Amino acid sequence: MNITEEISRYISEHKQEAYELLTTLARIPAPSGREERRAGFIMDWLKEKGAKGVYLDDALNVIYPIGCTQENPLYVFSAHTDIVFPDETELPVEEREGKLCAPGIGDDTANVAALMIAAEYLAKHTAGNDFQNGAGCLIVFNSGEEGLGNLKGIRAVCREYGKRIRQHISFDGTMKGIVNRSVGSKRYRIEVQTEGGHSYGAFGNRNAIVYLADLIGTLYELKVPRKGRTTYNVGTISGGTSVNSIAQQAWMLYEFRSDDREDLEFMERHFDAVINAYRAKGITVQVDLIGERPCMGDVPPEELEALTKRANAVIQKYSGAAAGDGSGSTDCNIPHSLGIPAVSFGAYRGGGAHTREEWLEIESLEPGLGIVLETVLTESGWRGK
Repeated sequence: MNITEEISRYISEHKQEAYELLTTLARIPAPSGREERRAGFIMDWLKEKGAKGVYLDDALNVIYPIGCTQENPLYVFSAHTDIVFPDETELPVEEREGKLCAPGIGDDTANVAALMIAAEYLAKHTAGNDFQNGAGCLIVFNSGEEGLGNLKGIRAVCREYGKRIRQHISFDGTMKGIVNRSVGSKRYRIEVQTEGGHSYGAFGNRNAIVYLADLIGTLYELKVPRKGRTTYNVGTISGGTSVNSIAQQAWMLYEFRSDDREDLEFMERHFDAVINAYRAKGITVQVDLIGERPCMGDVPPEELEALTKRANAVIQKYSGAAAGDGSGSTDCNIPHSLGIPAVSFGAYRGGGAHTREEWLEIESLEPGLGIVLETVLTESGWRGK
């Protein structure tokens, strides 16, 4: 079988279906932690297309195992169902000037839709044991990739299947870049508490806002290590009661991240030292870890390099342009931390990710289907029927 001709034929026959699937899926709200409506739609759709054994796990992952026994090696292909927006009602989708526009239309809805079409192909063309070397294929539509989802979905997949996973490909982002190195991070909610009081009658009492602002300034005095790329940020701050009250309470959300494990550990030591210094002043500082993404583990470099090259070749074949590669924070963080070769890349051209003005080029959807379908078939070792 000529795989290029087979993929071209299949896409030609299903491109309208893929377009309608994407626009339908994009309207279904799926904030992190509340992906159940989108997950339910995906599971019902796959079953209607003939997928056998599809199930929804406790983490709200839709999992389609193909040729999976109790112990055979597995190749995982995933796309995350959650988007960054908190909407619980139907999302707006518009087509204008050759573009589809909607919150989350690209990240990651377009990649979910493309992987669903690939899953449909496998459901119709495999008996379940059509992969080389006795391997199995795991198609995953996972939860919790965005924000404080904390990679909940892929964590659950790796807990269940981890030792058997030989390789993981996450379809996320556009076709312009490949993430092959993971950026680890820690995210905290930090609250400062003081006695506060009336702004006139209790003047001189300690103000939580002042101490929190001073703490932030101390954190920002740090010069980051340069072994890898390391950053930090205060993203949200709030506190106080009124203009004539000395604030008793103030809090912030703070994160640091790095693509180097030693640098990430350095940032944690610095953070702990700053917090302890302010506690030593008699200030109550409450610290809650609200998110943690691991850094790179001991991934075999030659296997990761070969996987990156193969991914780039497929992207260039269908898009006409090579993709860059580099570090990022994606679902690959979890397999990378376990030493599993993994890359993340997408199947559309577009922009405005994480804004309500997100868009994608409609004409990029067809080559995107080719990228996803060929990647799934070749990387899983599918032998064809």
